[in-house]
Amino acid sequence: MEEVKNGTKSGQIFDKKLSRREMLRLTGASGLGLLLGGGGVSGILAASGAVHPAAPAPQASSEDIIPFYGSHQAGILTPAQNFLCFASFDLTTSSIADVKKLLQSWTTAAAALTSGTLIGNANENPNLPPSDTGEADGLTPSKCTITFGVGPSLFDGRYGLASKRPSTFADLPAFAGDSLDPQWCGGDLCVQACADDLQVAFHAIRNLARIARGTAVLRWTQEGFQRTGGADPKGGTPRNLLGFKDGTGNPDVTDAAEMREVVWCGSESPAWMNGGTYMAVRRVRLRIEVWDRSSLSDQEATFGRHRKSGAPIGATDEFAKLNLDAADPAGKPVIPPDSHSALAHGDGTVKMLRRSYSFSSGMDLTTGQLDAGLLFISFQKDLVKQFVSIQKRLAKNDRLNEYMVHTGSAVFACLPGVREGGYLGEALLG
Repeated sequence: MEEVKNGTKSGQIFDKKLSRREMLRLTGASGLGLLLGGGGVSGILAASGAVHPAAPAPQASSEDIIPFYGSHQAGILTPAQNFLCFASFDLTTSSIADVKKLLQSWTTAAAALTSGTLIGNANENPNLPPSDTGEADGLTPSKCTITFGVGPSLFDGRYGLASKRPSTFADLPAFAGDSLDPQWCGGDLCVQACADDLQVAFHAIRNLARIARGTAVLRWTQEGFQRTGGADPKGGTPRNLLGFKDGTGNPDVTDAAEMREVVWCGSESPAWMNGGTYMAVRRVRLRIEVWDRSSLSDQEATFGRHRKSGAPIGATDEFAKLNLDAADPAGKPVIPPDSHSALAHGDGTVKMLRRSYSFSSGMDLTTGQLDAGLLFISFQKDLVKQFVSIQKRLAKNDRLNEYMVHTGSAVFACLPGVREGGYLGEALLG
């Protein structure tokens, strides 16, 4: 049998000339990298001019559009849409001017993407590559929100920003039981795109990555989902892949005073973060096969809640307050002290806003088990006092640890909202 090397038979050289299409296919015609490639700030923008909205898509109702501009970024207090595409980026430039240009371009593109219009002005020119990839052309905005953040590594000295780094803004400490994989950790920049249509959310990440080419590259991505509005017209609390409701204990996002207390940064933070918030992201692999062999009583004791109703054990209302002092006739706590709900709640004084999505990334070819779980996302004004303090309790004693492992970790400072005519990070980079 003749040996095959590099697509040719050993000792034989094909002199057939490759077409441009074949060359593109052979140099990367597979995977997310190709779908997110092409163009960039130095390519697309040079060819199509500054990024700005083009012809609008078919008429969308006001309910389908969540404005991009505002005092705070959308996608934080916004009720969670059906789908998520999350992307972390590494900057490849050494120039702060390039970073500023990228965030300016992203700002204009995001305003177009969330309003349902194509980006760029070269979408009808047959002699140029289209400036918008086009897969969302004709679709409504589907309540698309795009939320941007910067990682601690942005302040490492490359761009002269070290003096602007908040004193407690750093990568999360190691927690007991972590099994972090570097391919799911960190990043200089992040983009959280959410929408009620997965193709719309993917389209946003694809085009922003395309614009970034030459300035930033993808570090890691994760898609997520929850039940759709059509499947649950009543809009109940979503369930995670273990079958339990997730997010019951969230603070009230309609209470402006509570949001200032829990989520939004104010005068205690650097001026460039006033109106922003800090995001914690954890990729949590669930041991679904082990969980599925557990009895219902064990599952409920693990969460401290009834599976069907979501109510605390011993109660019937999902939103009933946790009574951690309640005991059965034998004096045993009704809600186990090491249950997930009890430990996450603590004394009730420390809160954070959770906005997580389930994920399924196929099968782990090593174990033959599902690679599925939860992309945990939380927003808080102080990572150390809120997220870290709660996670330390959970990592140490949570019954749920038997059924999960944290494989990814990142934190980002989600920038304040953008006024029309301004750009993301203007107070930081301007």
